[in-house]
Amino acid sequence: MLQEYAYYGLLGALTIALLFAGFTDLKSRRIANWLNAAIAIAAPAFWWASGLDPWPGIAQQLGVALATFAVCAGLFAIRMMGGGDVKLLTALALWIPPAAFLKLVVVMALAGGVLTIVFGAWHITRRRRDRIAIPYGVAIAFGALWVIGTEGLARDSAISMIG
Repeated sequence: MLQEYAYYGLLGALTIALLFAGFTDLKSRRIANWLNAAIAIAAPAFWWASGLDPWPGIAQQLGVALATFAVCAGLFAIRMMGGGDVKLLTALALWIPPAAFLKLVVVMALAGGVLTIVFGAWHITRRRRDRIAIPYGVAIAFGALWVIGTEGLARDSAISMIG
């Protein structure tokens, strides 16, 4: 019973954190380090609440997070991604199962494309000559919320425990 409450409580907290991350990125083009750290630090509690096995479950989560960080750090190095976006996506890789994380990346890319078109059009209509700043944290948050809404991040053990 405690695991069930923790599972849903943590999913609710993650949802609130994602909404906050998207809003602050839209408003100030920044995602706070404390928010990314809180998401990452809460992942082990979610692993426990969802009944994730240490091997291979937690090892896979850590591997996906490491790979995500490596790819995103490379994108950051060539100025194609912001630092807050790198940290947010890496922290989410600790929560979301590998197959669902791939779905997050696809939805995030589609949402990011729409954001780029919208912000590009807005940039052109305002006749600004500076570099377009796309709040990609909004696309990351949207992708994660899509996965949570459609899959619930349920694992086999969590489904049998809850259902």
